[in-house]
Amino acid sequence: MNTHQKQLLNSALRLNIELDSVQLGRFQCYLDELVDWNGRVNLTAITDCHEVQIKHFLDSLTVAAALPAPPADGYRIIDVGSGAGFPGLPLKIAFPQIEMTLLEATGKKCAFLRHISTMLGLNVNIINMRAEEAAHLPEYRGQFDTATARGLASMAALAELTLPFLRMGGLLVAQKKGALADELKGSERALKILGGAPYEVHPLALPEFPDGRCLVIVKKIAPTPENFPRRSGLPSKKPLT
Repeated sequence: MNTHQKQLLNSALRLNIELDSVQLGRFQCYLDELVDWNGRVNLTAITDCHEVQIKHFLDSLTVAAALPAPPADGYRIIDVGSGAGFPGLPLKIAFPQIEMTLLEATGKKCAFLRHISTMLGLNVNIINMRAEEAAHLPEYRGQFDTATARGLASMAALAELTLPFLRMGGLLVAQKKGALADELKGSERALKILGGAPYEVHPLALPEFPDGRCLVIVKKIAPTPENFPRRSGLPSKKPLT
């Protein structure tokens, strides 16, 4: 076990997540392939081993604080705007019993997701579509227990891009940081229209994250009207504020 693996192991324990040697090996393979592919495909600006462990892997695992402990077999998560697989793939590594779907609009990033999922031996569903399109398909609409998103959009737009995927009682878990008061206030109308309860903010009190990171959690309590999400681009260009 190298220094970076020990760091991830100990940091994950603060989240009550125990990683075994197989899981740590998968994270190491993930890191190696991420750095290798990043020379050809723009996946991430973070390639330092230490920073990947903290700002990608550990940051992704913080989502577990909003999930059942542990998630049941077949617990369904959709990671919207997955990019290079964050937070979806680290969660799948830590909790292999999760049924994980990665939704990503960029074809080259989907190619990486397929490659790394195969290398890691992870059974995940990868969808190369925009959320505005996928959320209207019956096989995805209203089918998930949790929707995750990291750095995808403001909360008002994010609600429109994610809540349609959730079953009644499902959770949107958005990873956010910094000053959020205006953004969250501006999302209240969207949540009401789209079937979400008022948001809850869960600060992340970990020494690795001194930048005010938090999870913004929204429970789906009413059906999302059939006309949402609107056509591609509108949720972000004209959010329901």
